[in-house]
Parts: sequence; C-alpha cells; structure tokens
Amino acid sequence: MKTRDRILLKSLALFNEQGERSVTTNHIASALNISPGNLYYYFRSKEDIIFAIFLRYEQSMVEALSVPPDRTVTYMDKIGYFEAIFRQLWEYRFLHRDLAHLLEESPRLRESYRQFARKVMAQAYLVYNALREAKLINASEQDVRAMIVNIWIVTTSWAAFVVSSGFFGEEVVLNQQLLRRGIYQIICLEAPYLQGEALEKLPELLAQYRLAADLEE
Repeated sequence: MKTRDRILLKSLALFNEQGERSVTTNHIASALNISPGNLYYYFRSKEDIIFAIFLRYEQSMVEALSVPPDRTVTYMDKIGYFEAIFRQLWEYRFLHRDLAHLLEESPRLRESYRQFARKVMAQAYLVYNALREAKLINASEQDVRAMIVNIWIVTTSWAAFVVSSGFFGEEVVLNQQLLRRGIYQIICLEAPYLQGEALEKLPELLAQYRLAADLEE
C-alpha cells in the first residue's frame, strides 16, 4: 500500500477512535512509525488529511446511491441503499460526530461539503424517483423532496445526537448498534409512503434495525 493511502487509513482510524481534535499529525506519524517530515511530504497539515478523507467519503457516498441504468429498482436494491448508508456512517463516523467543528475550522471543507450536500440530495431524488417507478413508494414530488431533506438531517446529525443528547444514556460511546438506530429513524420517515413489497416487509425491516431495549413497549 502506498504511503499516502496508509496515512489516510490510519488517520481515519485514529479520528474515529479518539476524535479528530485529540489527534495530531505527530500522533499519526508515530502510529505509522514514520517521521513527521515524511508525513508532511504528502500532507502539509491535518486539515489536508481531513479534506482528503472527506473526498473519499464523498465519492463512496455518491457511488452508493447510484441507480441501476438498465433495470427497474427492486426491494433488495432498497435494502442495499440502507446498508450502504450505514457503512458510510460507520466508516466515516468522525465526520458526522465532529461535523460542526470541522466545517468551522476549514473554509475549504465547508464549501465542498455544501456542494456535496446538494449532490447527494439530487442523487437521492433519482433513487426515490426510481422507487416510485418500481411502485415501492407512493409519494408526490413535494413529499419526496421533503422526505429527502428530513433524511439528510437525520443521516448527517445522528452520530452527534447519539453522543450528545443523553437520549441513550450518559457518556454513550458510539457503536454500530446505535448507528443502526439512525437507519431505523429513516425507515420511519419512509413508512407512510411505502407500498407493494416494501410495505409488506416493513415490519421485518423495522425489527432488523430497531434497538429492542430502547423500543420495547
């Protein structure tokens, strides 16, 4: 693996585990057993590293929301979108957990993130149009656009909500189970518009993503 890729992977792991503000370039270099000078050859600052990680996240998220060009979207595709979102949330969780701070600290990241938001929501609109054509949802264009905005809000703020709200207890450590609860919330946003196979399998899907301990009645 190339040194540049090693730096990005190790930085991502450290940011996810310890929080971006707790990790310096010296920490990253030490974890990789390379000199700070070697790291600076590839990245002039931690902000450069974060921006490079964001670009990878952006690419993977846009690819995850692609619509099949040669066939109708299926229910399994719909499940695939949920799993893809979950994977991105987990793999790049520091970006969501520390988002407000990261955007405040980096004008370059702030502008790129705004463009990313518009791009992802436009891609999500194509996905939901495909789901409408496949008769898996029954929603007006206005409803779809409103739902996409709400899904964006949940997706991008969920990690911060988990660790800061106290809703899941004091001093919660973000884990995959708690992130799956975020997908549960997205499914709830969709639920009123589902039809066909998507509606028939809704109880099964909710059970898959819910946290039984929190949602038992």
